Parts: sequence; structure tokens; C-alpha cells
Amino acid sequence: MTIRTEVVPRDAVLDLRWRVLRPGHPRNAAEFAEDAREDTYHLAAFDGEGAEVLACVSLFPEPLPGDPRVAHRIRGMASAPAVRGRGFGAALLGAAGTEAALRGAELLWCNGRVEAVGFYVRHGFSVVGEEFVIEGVGPHHVMARSLTERPLTDRPLTEPPVAKAQGHGG
Repeated sequence: MTIRTEVVPRDAVLDLRWRVLRPGHPRNAAEFAEDAREDTYHLAAFDGEGAEVLACVSLFPEPLPGDPRVAHRIRGMASAPAVRGRGFGAALLGAAGTEAALRGAELLWCNGRVEAVGFYVRHGFSVVGEEFVIEGVGPHHVMARSLTERPLTDRPLTEPPVAKAQGHGG
């Protein structure tokens, strides 16, 4: 099996995003305000040369509050239930990091669903702050990963990322 990832138009990710992230809601619940931004980009994962989107993610520049690095936020990450655990999400997250870095990002972050925390941690993300609830969606954690430093995956889940010392040599 070969997993192919590529940057795609917004319309290519909407169906999977709706089926996985907003089931039981109107289809337009899968459309995010950020989709209309010119700097938003979308990636999809496919099985080889197949045309069916099996995993998707959208990204856009947005600072992580309290972090001075150039950050891109992940939104709408979804994998088709039939391919979960087969590497599609991992391939997509890797491609998203590469694409974000090419666009100048130093950091990726997201509001990750509690049930996805383990997935993000396995891919170099750390939990930032306390659990919170997004109304109508459920409990989440802010998750972040540096694109410029080696990930610190051996840190306990409840510990926030280590802040860089701020100082100037003279």
C-alpha cells in the first residue's frame, strides 16, 4: 500500500470532514470560517493513485497564544474509519508539517479531541494547558509541535511545553 498526500482544494475535504467530524449535523457544519481565507490550505491522503480522500486536514497561519513563533493551526483533521490505524493520518500529519514549514511556520498547533491526544503525542505534539470543551463537539486539549526543534515526546502528557529562555547576548 502506498499512501499519497497532496495539497487539494477545499471542496475535496468537505465530505470526509462532515462524515467524520460533524455526523448528524447539517453538511454546512463542516465548513469553517477559515476556509474562506486566502492563506488556508488543505491536504488529503489517498490510497496510491486512488481518487477517494481517505484522510484530510486544513491549516492556516494563526499564532498559538503565548508563543512568539510563527504558527500554523491544524483544523478539521479526519481519517475515514476504514483506514484508521493504517498510517493515513500519520502520513497526512507528516505532510502537513512539511507543507507548513515550507510556508514559513515554526510551530503546528490544534485543538485536539481528547480521544486523539495519544495520536498527536506519538507524532511529536505536546499537550498545552488544561482540557476544555467545545460546545457541541466535546472535550479537547491544545496540542503543539515545533517544526524547528527535535520533539520532546518523553515528557509527561500533563506537563506544558518547555518555554525557551528569552535573552540577548551582548
